[in-house]
Amino acid sequence: MHHNHHLSLICIVIMIFTSGNILLIGSILLFVSILVGKTGYRFGVPSLLLFLLVGMLFGSDGLGLQFHNAAEAQFIGMVALCVILFSGGMDTGLRHIRPILAPGIVLSTVGVLLTALLTGLFIWWLSGMSWSNIYFPLTTSLLLAATMSSTDSASVFAILRSQKINLKHNLRPMLELESGSNDPMAYMLTIVLIQLSASAGMGVGEVALSFVVQFAVGALSGYVLGRLAVLMLNRLNIDNQALYPILLLAFVFFTYSFTDLLAGNGYLAVYLAGIVVGNNKIKHRREVLTFMDGLTWLGQIIMFLCLGLLVNPHEMLDVAVVATLIGVFMIVVGRPLSVLLCLLPFGRQFTWRSRLFVSWVGLRGAVPIIFATYPVVENVPGAGMIFNIVFFITIISLIVQGTTVSAMARWLNLSAPMPKEGNDFGVELPDEIDSSLSDTTVTADMLTAGDTLKDFHLPPHTLVMIVKRGDSYLVPNGSLRLRPGDKLLLISQSQSEQ
Repeated sequence: MHHNHHLSLICIVIMIFTSGNILLIGSILLFVSILVGKTGYRFGVPSLLLFLLVGMLFGSDGLGLQFHNAAEAQFIGMVALCVILFSGGMDTGLRHIRPILAPGIVLSTVGVLLTALLTGLFIWWLSGMSWSNIYFPLTTSLLLAATMSSTDSASVFAILRSQKINLKHNLRPMLELESGSNDPMAYMLTIVLIQLSASAGMGVGEVALSFVVQFAVGALSGYVLGRLAVLMLNRLNIDNQALYPILLLAFVFFTYSFTDLLAGNGYLAVYLAGIVVGNNKIKHRREVLTFMDGLTWLGQIIMFLCLGLLVNPHEMLDVAVVATLIGVFMIVVGRPLSVLLCLLPFGRQFTWRSRLFVSWVGLRGAVPIIFATYPVVENVPGAGMIFNIVFFITIISLIVQGTTVSAMARWLNLSAPMPKEGNDFGVELPDEIDSSLSDTTVTADMLTAGDTLKDFHLPPHTLVMIVKRGDSYLVPNGSLRLRPGDKLLLISQSQSEQ
């Protein structure tokens, strides 16, 4: 008995958040998340789902961490989303998007609208049923559907990238474009429907106008601020290169909040700014990308942990049946139907397999949960119920769709080999140097003329920088004797300068 008494005391000490132990708890949570994520990676479970579960495990029904502030979670989510969307934009190559720009945009606007509508009507129909335990009027039903109408950029990026999934027919850039650019639409639907359920009076004209303004201002300011960021990164000669990514981060948050002030859509602006920055030459690109990548993961982990802590799992049991029905409807009917309708005009471009696959990658993740905190903060009637249903459906989606994305790609015969990036030596050249690195492995046939580098036939304008033999690295000179199996790192001048 005595022993248990001590334990509970320790628990009480830890569970009361103070400025001192936020760091202690936070670091433990981060550490546990990364370890859990590492094991999940082997089994193909999306690490994001595991972060959510870690949050739930430590939360009010688990180890008892009390975190019930939806507004704080919303703020954390907003900050994390800015970073995630920006770095998603930075990784998006324009030449990959061009062929699929139109279908991508249709999916991220009309697709979201259709998904919300279909699902909303289904929820409304469900609440009319005698056996269901939800009683939502039409606006609330649509609001619930709107919070879940976008695919989650964090989940889609993370799953397509971490599981090294490469897809035929330009599907990967299209899915990334869709998930990066469809949050604004869902966000606007959510906000408009919250206003509608709060006050009856709001004309169709007003709603349409606010949509147009949000999109136009968001797109414009994203483009302009993105160009400005590129200019500043290249013009400001800062001696310390570690400050470049921080300068860029300041830009990311400025883009979001400035656009928001102008009544534009901040998420759209951030994503577009990311695309602009990613497709222009900038100084210290590699450092910037590494920094943003790390920050993206940190943002995702913290966001998913907070949302896991915010939910009370026992409340989700009340909505389990209804939420499962809604989730299944979205996965099997809502999303596929809206995808098929959106891709109708692009008949030739997509095979039915591609359409099926796009329907399947309708991953829900942190974004719907963050959007579901808006009704909670605004005290919309039934908001707690909405939050729990969205949370439950997100978990279903991450388990059902998240774990099967790569299997589905193989089954539909859509997976392609990953293009090789970089070289085996881990050496990269800055953007400013107009040369390319490649590596090659020496075979016995190559050595027929002679086994020293002098006798070795290299393409014109190409030099051997370093030779890797086993675990040792040799600096090449003309008389170095090569053996089969040696790896050579080659540097060659680009075409333009020859």
